[in-house]
Amino acid sequence: MRPTTDEGPHPLATPAVPGPTEHSFALGLLKASHPVPATTVTVLAALLATAFGLDLASAALAVAAVAAGQLSIGWSNDRLDLRRDRAAGRRDKPLATGAARPGAVGAAACTALLVCVSLSLGCGLLAGTVHLGGVAAGWTYNLWLKRTVLSWLPYTAAFGLLPAFLTLTLPASPWPPLWLTAAAALLGTGAHFANVLPDLDDDIASGVRGLPQRLGRRGSMASAAALALASCVTLTAGPTGRVSLAGAGAIGVTLALCAVAVAGPPSLLRGRVPFVAILAMAGLDAALLVLAGNAPPAGQFAP
Repeated sequence: MRPTTDEGPHPLATPAVPGPTEHSFALGLLKASHPVPATTVTVLAALLATAFGLDLASAALAVAAVAAGQLSIGWSNDRLDLRRDRAAGRRDKPLATGAARPGAVGAAACTALLVCVSLSLGCGLLAGTVHLGGVAAGWTYNLWLKRTVLSWLPYTAAFGLLPAFLTLTLPASPWPPLWLTAAAALLGTGAHFANVLPDLDDDIASGVRGLPQRLGRRGSMASAAALALASCVTLTAGPTGRVSLAGAGAIGVTLALCAVAVAGPPSLLRGRVPFVAILAMAGLDAALLVLAGNAPPAGQFAP
């Protein structure tokens, strides 16, 4: 009789499970960069650069700097939260599941930061310093402020500085008007309250006590909606000091979305509808921000 091993695998043998491949680690590294918010901010920067009238080379350099900065912030966020995410059993975090290597994510964060420094300063010393201030705000959030009552501050600073980075890249290095900076800062602050909503319960369970976690879901939704409305009003009234008919329409739409997000029936508020309404408000504000830069009145940018 021939040995069993010559006849193929034993019927009770456990099939081999393939381990992680380099491809899966690369995909995990991409997911650990927080690709959705990084892409959103980068696209917003590209649209603003076009609206402000940057030439192609300057716009490409500035947008690349923004992309590198966003990647560094995203990767550092996941790397610094590794222990907390593992303890919480976060299946949506590549580092917590083993889909990405801690060393690779840490190296990627540092490399992206170094690239960001080089690209930012390539836009000019003042413009680069302003942008690096915004990136530093993001890193400060990851390192410390996300667990404090000041968790909103890095978002306010980073978004508020973004228009200035782009206008300062222009040949005359003009500063944006105060209302445009304020509108961007309000948009960014509202984004902070909206961004934490999907993970709010997990954050509270793991000890993260930023301002949204302290306010709770209803308080965070109300804050995000109010800030989006404030940004909308600032963008529509800021350029001329009065609200046009189109601006009044935008404010009306925002008010309706606010009502959906905050004052809807309990059955509606427990689902994803409020979050989607807040995202719609943020998208409208982002569009208004780009439009405000696309047709600036004479003398809008002051050198």
